[in-house]
Amino acid sequence: MNWFVIYTKSRHEYKVSQALQELGIHAYCPMLNLVKQYSDRKKKVTQPLLPSYVFVKIKEKDREKVFDVPGAVRYLFWLGKPAVVKEKEIELLQNYLTGTYADVSLQNVQKGDLLTIPSGPFKGSEGTVLNVQKNKIRIVLSGIGIHVTLSRLAA
Repeated sequence: MNWFVIYTKSRHEYKVSQALQELGIHAYCPMLNLVKQYSDRKKKVTQPLLPSYVFVKIKEKDREKVFDVPGAVRYLFWLGKPAVVKEKEIELLQNYLTGTYADVSLQNVQKGDLLTIPSGPFKGSEGTVLNVQKNKIRIVLSGIGIHVTLSRLAA
């Protein structure tokens, strides 16, 4: 069995994941808990980490079963074949998403500094500061080359 990536209708990720699990198909929709700042309040919300994508662990011969679920559109392809995600990558993703992330307080950070991310999905990852703005710091993670923007919530 391999992990494949399904493209879903907009805002149907969680519903598709639940429906696939009801059919007995192992599905994973990575969700992120956030604290959203509105003009009059702060609210905890859960949203998909990867909008319009759901991971499914299924045998190659059973791949068509996912289309029995409303909202599943197609598989994601890479080089003409269905994209396969390694088990280790799914485990890393699951380990990163284990909490609620809010404000990050960083002071005296300058371009070129080496920084360890204090919270969030990439907590503990080290990166180099690319850009410092009033409420945002953009860094590139050393090991995986991903650009991450750390934002300060409005008080």
